[in-house]
Amino acid sequence: MAKSYVNPGPISFTGTIQRNDQVANSSAWIRFPHDLKETFGVGNLVPVRATFDGQVTYHGSLSKMRGPGAMILMRGDVRAQLGKGPGDSVEVLVELDDQPRRIEIPQDLAQALRSRGVAELFGALAPSHRREFVRWVEEAKRPETRERRIAKTCEMVSAGRRRD
Repeated sequence: MAKSYVNPGPISFTGTIQRNDQVANSSAWIRFPHDLKETFGVGNLVPVRATFDGQVTYHGSLSKMRGPGAMILMRGDVRAQLGKGPGDSVEVLVELDDQPRRIEIPQDLAQALRSRGVAELFGALAPSHRREFVRWVEEAKRPETRERRIAKTCEMVSAGRRRD
């Protein structure tokens, strides 16, 4: 059964980029300053469209991880586009993203997933994980690199590993 969300309209706030420096390759995030249940009618995993500093838009989810409240992930490419890092302030506009999450799978990747019998496993991944695999494959500049990344994607999906 699909979740039913309350749409509170756009929510603006200023946040500080945080990152756990004690963990190698940890993600960066910004705390969401409102209670998810009160704001969106659900307690976790709210699909949103976030715009940072009025420049960079990210489709992701507000989620409760560790700590008292929800957070939104700040991917490395988003931070690079903004020229910001941990400790920096950022203006955030969050809106409920009620559009279906569609990820276009390149034909060569889709074929490899089918031929290796892992297409169903790939399809069961969260949209953000599918999108990350697709982005990684599509960033390859040389055909040989792309082929290696497609093979590695199939291997990782088969082993239940994500690309994060």
